[in-house]
Amino acid sequence: MNYELRPVGHIESDLTNRAIAPKQGVEGGPDAWLVFEEESEPAMRELGVGERIHVITWLHLADRSVLRVLPRDDESQPMRGVFDTRSQDRPNPLGLLTVTIVAVEENRVLVSDLEAVDGTPVIDVKPVLRTDWDFSGGRLPSSRV
Repeated sequence: MNYELRPVGHIESDLTNRAIAPKQGVEGGPDAWLVFEEESEPAMRELGVGERIHVITWLHLADRSVLRVLPRDDESQPMRGVFDTRSQDRPNPLGLLTVTIVAVEENRVLVSDLEAVDGTPVIDVKPVLRTDWDFSGGRLPSSRV
């Protein structure tokens, strides 16, 4: 069974070397642009400054054969399965980044604290939902659907 993913855009960042990129965005990730493909531009029109979004990326530089890693490359830690870590090396290298929108210009969105390297494909973007979800009725609070 095959699945097809089409990037909706890519990342433009000053980070060009995976080896020196921060492990998490809050550890020194710079502001970076999400640049959307022309056909995806209508999907990002309502994104606004100050919103928190999840960015799903394809970690194109990942080693897909890796199943166990040293968490955070810390040799004092025991090896762990990649599904218990945030390692970018994994069988299906999807990245999940949570960022804040700083600016929106035409087909580009500037976000803060992004640890992905320049050229990383963007697969999807989703809003971060408020935590006061109404579990009793299964309804979303606010207009986010």
